[in-house]
Amino acid sequence: MTEPLHLPSAGPGPIPADVAVAAVRGYQHGRRPLWFRPPGTRTGRWVDVPAFGWARSDELPTGTDDDDLLAAEGLHGRLDPAGHAAVADALARLRPTVDAAVDRAAGRPFGHLPDDELSVLGEPGTVGAALREVQREPLYPYVSAALHHRHPELVPHVDRVTRLQLLPHLEEGDSDLHAVVHRELRANAAAFAALSATTGATPLRLHDVLVWLSGSLRLTHAVALGR
Repeated sequence: MTEPLHLPSAGPGPIPADVAVAAVRGYQHGRRPLWFRPPGTRTGRWVDVPAFGWARSDELPTGTDDDDLLAAEGLHGRLDPAGHAAVADALARLRPTVDAAVDRAAGRPFGHLPDDELSVLGEPGTVGAALREVQREPLYPYVSAALHHRHPELVPHVDRVTRLQLLPHLEEGDSDLHAVVHRELRANAAAFAALSATTGATPLRLHDVLVWLSGSLRLTHAVALGR
């Protein structure tokens, strides 16, 4: 990978290729020390744990709503019983909507969809309209994480950090903030393809990781872990 990534949602300047590779590798494989003391004991010890959510989410299996919800909790933390039930209910309610979006995409990854799929001018029935329904859920970070885990090529993961990064870049006619992700994927298609080949992550997940690391001020730390 040699081309820089131009992601306005991540910041004003381009992300150099070597920085992007190191950041993603740091997110995937970086470790951090954690002092662990088992319950009922007086002593503890330092253990190495994943610094970010990759091992707790992306490496988990998919196949059922419970699998995908567990992956979402790996990114965002454990839900209480009421929250778990609310997200499980949302996944069940949204299944026909998401399945229709998957059928409409017809195997195309998110970045390969035509612009009309992320424009209000193409509605109703577009992929963008379906994703807007996901974004309206009260616990949308968990819902979108679960659905992204199930459909990693098609459904973007959006949490509170990346939402704030994406919103200022909305344009008139956009179906929702997912249109910003779509534009940036298309504008950097070659660079994301190369980064995907290097790291094994989908372009959609790579965009999410880089924007989240930038917006949460963790990019420098991830780069250091990945080098």
